[in-house]
Amino acid sequence: MQPLLVDVYAAQAATGIKPGTIRVWLHRGKLTHHGHDQAGRTLVDLNEVAPRLMADAA
Repeated sequence: MQPLLVDVYAAQAATGIKPGTIRVWLHRGKLTHHGHDQAGRTLVDLNEVAPRLMADAA
């Protein structure tokens, strides 16, 4: 599956997960960091974010 790279704010809009939570998951190695966009925003793979929420809820 191709990564769907979005910034943490777009990830929040798509999943409802707060950007701060996504940043914590990145820091803890639970998500893969995919660099930054031209504005300097952190990029994550949206395909990794939603399953991470399910894993933390279990």
